[in-house]
Amino acid sequence: MDSTAAAEEKDLGDLLIEGVEREGDRAVREHFAAGRAVYYWEEDTPKDHAIRKYPDGRRELVRREAGKVVVVRSL
Repeated sequence: MDSTAAAEEKDLGDLLIEGVEREGDRAVREHFAAGRAVYYWEEDTPKDHAIRKYPDGRRELVRREAGKVVVVRSL
């Protein structure tokens, strides 16, 4: 993954939170419509991890290592 893609993924969580707070789930629908995954957290998500959900409904537990997103396991 190049540095631009890494920066986009790094900022996606912040953008998603801001969008949900501002406009409900519209930001999520727009990401899915564009074919992009979204990142979110649940109460039981391990510290320093996130859930990546794809438009087709697949979900993965992920974490960042050395600036890259690493899949821990499929959910």
